[in-house]
Amino acid sequence: MAKVLVVTSGKGGVGKTTSTAALGAALAQAGQKVAVVDFDVGLRNLDLVMGAERRVVFDLINVIQGVAKLSQALIRDKRLETLWLLPASQTRDKDALTDEGVEGVIKELRDKFDWIICDSPAGIERGATLAMRFADAAVIVTNPEVSSVRDSDRIIGLLDSKTEKAEKGERMDKHILLTRYDPQRAMRGEMLGIDDVLEILSTPLLGIIPESEEVLRASNVGSPVTLSNVAMTIHSERKRFFGKLFGRAA
Repeated sequence: MAKVLVVTSGKGGVGKTTSTAALGAALAQAGQKVAVVDFDVGLRNLDLVMGAERRVVFDLINVIQGVAKLSQALIRDKRLETLWLLPASQTRDKDALTDEGVEGVIKELRDKFDWIICDSPAGIERGATLAMRFADAAVIVTNPEVSSVRDSDRIIGLLDSKTEKAEKGERMDKHILLTRYDPQRAMRGEMLGIDDVLEILSTPLLGIIPESEEVLRASNVGSPVTLSNVAMTIHSERKRFFGKLFGRAA
């Protein structure tokens, strides 16, 4: 049965969708069968990042409302046979999401995939809480800025109180993904350092994405960074991007 992972944050623009696509592609490359699900109803972007925007016919809301079957809405990636996308709707609002509907979709996906990665909208509104509702684990994406870290702390509180696992008294596995990090700026005190972020959030670090034009370029051409041969390192520390995750996945 699949493991459900939510990629979430409190602040917008930190790189959740880019990270979701990269994680999904990396796990598919490792031989896992992966479904990435866009929960940002009304503002979908995951299809763009994955280069599938012209192939969307049905979406998550169509499946929830019974307009289409899950098999009709899932889009297989053109590069990786074991990677699939379930897009969000651009024409509906988040009120179309229901607890029962999302639970039913996640349950059906669990029977078909090894991993389900839920791309959450920013903030704490309905789409975000339902994206994390049935998760087994969470990646909290944050920038090394005080406002972003503060909002991520709020999200950690929601993960520990508003999810199905929390209601059962179970602990959710949570990790921080630090994005847009520049070690030189951190040394000059222009952004928070890695240790500062981890001390504030008291959550283990999964990986670090440095500030990089290559990441933006990969997203703009609809190719996840893990398929684009982007050299993801922190220049002063030479840590491989997502090395920790791949070790866990293996």
